[in-house]
Amino acid sequence: MVKLRLKRAGKKRAAFYRIVASDSRVKRDGEYIELVGTYNPINGAVDLKNEIALKWLQQGAQPTDTVRNILSKAGVMTDLHNSKLDAKKAAAPKAKVKKAAAPKAATKKAAAPKATAKAAEPAATTEE
Repeated sequence: MVKLRLKRAGKKRAAFYRIVASDSRVKRDGEYIELVGTYNPINGAVDLKNEIALKWLQQGAQPTDTVRNILSKAGVMTDLHNSKLDAKKAAAPKAKVKKAAAPKAATKKAAAPKATAKAAEPAATTEE
């Protein structure tokens, strides 16, 4: 599984992180697939490539908690949510038209004969 996570760089007590897309089985500072951005926790500076981050999220990459917070503040998670809603709206009208026409008529016709058959059976048993 691909994860969006922080890769540590910088010297002791002066951390600097790269936001990368990497395989979850690779160690923290190991190889990565693609560089998404950088994060400096000392001054809070974030340099992010929004299009690349959105691409990986749409392909199913799972961000770690800290990266999710960084992406949320940058507005990438909102963009992901909006793109999913747009895709759902585009697919929804086609599905609703097919379902709405046939089932209503079929259920009324099928329900009526069963109800009359049940009503006729108790009447026959009381006459005997």
